[in-house]
Amino acid sequence: MAASHRPSMAEVAQLAKVSHQTVSRVINGFPGVRPQTRERVEQAIRETGYRRNHAARTLVTNKSGLIGVVTSGSALFGPVNTLVGIEEAARLHNYSTLLTTLREGSKAEFDAVVGQLLDRGVEAIVTIAAHEELVHYAGATSIGVPLIVVGPSRTEVSDLSTMSVNQEHGMRLAVQHIASLHHKQILLLSGPHHWIDAQQRLRAATDECTKLAVSFETIEGDWSPECGYSIATNLLSRTDKPRPTAILSANDAMALGALAAFRDGGWSVPEDISVMGFDDLPESGYFQPPLTTVHQDFRTLGGRVVAALVAQIQDAPADPTPVDPTLVIRRSTASPGA
Repeated sequence: MAASHRPSMAEVAQLAKVSHQTVSRVINGFPGVRPQTRERVEQAIRETGYRRNHAARTLVTNKSGLIGVVTSGSALFGPVNTLVGIEEAARLHNYSTLLTTLREGSKAEFDAVVGQLLDRGVEAIVTIAAHEELVHYAGATSIGVPLIVVGPSRTEVSDLSTMSVNQEHGMRLAVQHIASLHHKQILLLSGPHHWIDAQQRLRAATDECTKLAVSFETIEGDWSPECGYSIATNLLSRTDKPRPTAILSANDAMALGALAAFRDGGWSVPEDISVMGFDDLPESGYFQPPLTTVHQDFRTLGGRVVAALVAQIQDAPADPTPVDPTLVIRRSTASPGA
């Protein structure tokens, strides 16, 4: 075919020897098409190079097939993998994502990017709210299409549709693991106070420590390995009060920095001090020693976010159940003096 020719649905139907309506049903994922017929249509699509005309679809159905995504532009593990999970799930539901990134993080900028998404005809919007400011902006904005805020729990924001990983459950699992190893004095290395995940994890950690009679002190970090290294280095030389026997870091990156500082300072992990993270980075199983951590399932989170959006688009009930993380025990934690 000529390079300028755009294959049509009629050409697919002719090659597959089926009706135009059958091709449409296959493309849109509708049931009722025999497997042999579906396979023939899909083969014809591959041979012709047919691509859906989304502009035509919008004109005919008044549906764009677009989901807008607003993010803060963070390159950290959680926000990036949440975005990937949403994009993958959207494709499975025959939607495309339209991404907008906030640079300033102001309410005016948030309103502007939401307006741009609405001008493009998005059917729904997801806000990945790493920072608490985005939650406030979303709550103060009326947009006329379904909106889900990813990050806060339902109990924190009752007037918004939300979806999240159950951060508090994950941190309680972490504290329970540390307590089961008979640690009685631990350091909670938290994330920045204005991050939603950091707030949820710290709140759960302090509450669970209190329940289990585990003494703790808290130091606020910034998510970076450099921060974990600096804090652990200071801990090595501290003489003004008893040193903890375990560090529970609010993410794996700060835990990595702490591991490096202890290695450089001559401490052995977990013999001299246990170290635990949160996130389960792909590399965390290869840290020295491999890091005990909490795994977050972002693929499941993305699937639930998009499923909830599609349900709202169709005026159906949406399932707000958060995704439970899981404990991953590796060699960086042990009983004191083990």
